[in-house]
Amino acid sequence: MQSSPADLVKHGAAAPGATPPSRADWTIDQGWASYSAADHATWKTLFERQTQLLPGRACDAFVQGMRALPIAADRIPDFERLSEVLMRHTGWQVVAVPGLVPDEVFFEHLANRRFPAGNFIRSPQQLDYLQEPDVFHDVFGHVPMLMNPVIADYIQAYGVGGLRAQKLGRLKELARVYWYTVEFGLVKQADGLRIYGAGIASSFTETQFALADPSPNRLGFELERVMRTRYRIDDFQESYFVLDDLDDLLALAQIDFAPAYQRAALAAELEPSEVLPSDRVVTRGTGLYHAVKREAQLQEVHA
Repeated sequence: MQSSPADLVKHGAAAPGATPPSRADWTIDQGWASYSAADHATWKTLFERQTQLLPGRACDAFVQGMRALPIAADRIPDFERLSEVLMRHTGWQVVAVPGLVPDEVFFEHLANRRFPAGNFIRSPQQLDYLQEPDVFHDVFGHVPMLMNPVIADYIQAYGVGGLRAQKLGRLKELARVYWYTVEFGLVKQADGLRIYGAGIASSFTETQFALADPSPNRLGFELERVMRTRYRIDDFQESYFVLDDLDDLLALAQIDFAPAYQRAALAAELEPSEVLPSDRVVTRGTGLYHAVKREAQLQEVHA
């Protein structure tokens, strides 16, 4: 659970003025026994509606990972049990954190195959949107993909790269790569476009929007193009980037990003909705969803 823009509401020890955890790595005990019946009921609601929606939409790697893990509808998963299975397959473990953590803490965990997951769950009033990722987003959305060797290696490489990007002053560009892959990535399969990004897979509404709505662009993934592209933190994405195959992430895990950072820094930043002549367009979106919202906002301002 990486730190994010300052306008996000932060939870627990990450909230403004709160005392950070006593451990330097920000890890805490999950406190599984402390979850209430209401907490487990919220998990059950989220789990059941998402698992009903994802067949035919989530990629094969996500489905296989979910089946192999001790994740079920009746209760919030125990991180220790998740870690036992992950360690046997890809060497990863899940560690509990109280909320958004500093960048350097986040990268250090990933670089050592530890996935930091929030130990809190959203309220029943926040089922469809929560600014700060909770246990449902982090576990349901991310952990199944960590069972896939390619994703496991890629996210570890991202952690190593993040520590380096901090020294180079290039976190903004690297964060965009994470956003448009691990959080909001799509991948081609023989049976069509599928979701692998956790931000989509854990969202009831964006699961439908990302694949079926005519509004967003769906563009072939290209590293430096993605590094230049801003993203939405407050609404559905205006563009999604599509991998031809999850194995394409192996190349990203092995290359030196420094030259790409330099080239991206010299080029103009791109708005989330832009489509370039050089883009590989899978679907050219209408842009209608965001256009309608912008028009409504303008009318409110002038009312």
